[in-house]
Amino acid sequence: MNRKPRILRVTTVALSLKTLLKGQMKFMGDNGFEVLMTSAHDDDIESLEEYENTKHISIPMTREITPFQDLRALREMVSLIRSYKPDIIHTHTPKAGLIGMLAGKFCGVPIRLHTVAGMPLMEKKGVLKSILVAVEKITYKAATKVYPNSNTLARYIIDNNFTRAYKINVIGNGSSNGINTDYFKPSEEINTEARILKSKYELDGNLVIGFVGRLVGDKGINELVKAFDEINRQNQRTKLLLVGPYEKDLDPLKEETEKLINNHPNIITTGFQKDIRPYLALMDIFAFPSYREGFPNVVMQAGCFNLPSVVSDINGCNEIVVDGKNGIIIPPKSIEALQNALLKLINDAALREMMSEKSREMITSRYDQQVVWDKIIQEYDKVLSESGIKRNILVEDQTSN
Repeated sequence: MNRKPRILRVTTVALSLKTLLKGQMKFMGDNGFEVLMTSAHDDDIESLEEYENTKHISIPMTREITPFQDLRALREMVSLIRSYKPDIIHTHTPKAGLIGMLAGKFCGVPIRLHTVAGMPLMEKKGVLKSILVAVEKITYKAATKVYPNSNTLARYIIDNNFTRAYKINVIGNGSSNGINTDYFKPSEEINTEARILKSKYELDGNLVIGFVGRLVGDKGINELVKAFDEINRQNQRTKLLLVGPYEKDLDPLKEETEKLINNHPNIITTGFQKDIRPYLALMDIFAFPSYREGFPNVVMQAGCFNLPSVVSDINGCNEIVVDGKNGIIIPPKSIEALQNALLKLINDAALREMMSEKSREMITSRYDQQVVWDKIIQEYDKVLSESGIKRNILVEDQTSN
């Protein structure tokens, strides 16, 4: 092959390229691949192309079930593939996976890869769940390889017969993009910002339990608020800091939960924050009692700030956190278990300190972004080789560093 191997990276919305896969396309481009991105259009594509040093083509995909729009997107995806002639098509997110894998198979793309980062269907019921299950099975049938981003998710896919086990592979220790551990680490500047925030929210002298994410039901916020209300009755020197936006249209909180959040003197909400690092720096314990996840970046980010975490025994969380070492794992949706775990850390300073000392190293050694990217390139080389395609290293290969 005289040209670089071509990769078409597909997500449903551009936000996934900007956040969940940030930096990955540029890294691939710097290491002997030609990369093209595609997703639905948004108003900030130019900055995405500039950051990734990679061209983007918009295709009108939606996150909802929209049959006519989906057929249009499928036609446009087929046209793009025929024009670009990728050696690899690599999709992320359910709708992009369905459209990308079907179009790739129809056009004869030799390597069709789909990454699974969580399954919304896990919390669905009835006809909607049946539709979502069918979509996953069709996507996996059209793919040549399926990459769950955690071992727990891989077991779920195999146990529920979504596809044959030979198609499944978890890259490295999991995670779709790893974490930039140089960015997520304490520093003098961040600590200064944290001290300002502590003063602003009157947190000095208190033990701060923190959460970062959307304030919705399936993140376990109803349980967290109720558990904290009882914890605070027992220990007045505790505060609950909720960092993230309300999403009242999708999975809204219970009315009683909203009332507690709005009226409790020791519950603080900050709304959406572009930079969460100063907020992580002022926390003492991180709580993430979510019902379902892919591979939650925020739990890794909290670990990078030396925080012991209390997380649900769900996909991703139960791999990032090793129970008793860098946090405590509890059953999902259990107020009592959440309350007991938090109280255990609140009342045992030595245990908090022991977990804190291990937290960052347990993230950097397993999920550093460079480690994850190197593993993805190794996987690309493997599947290319199996198809008789060899990557020409035209630049210094950073994976050898």
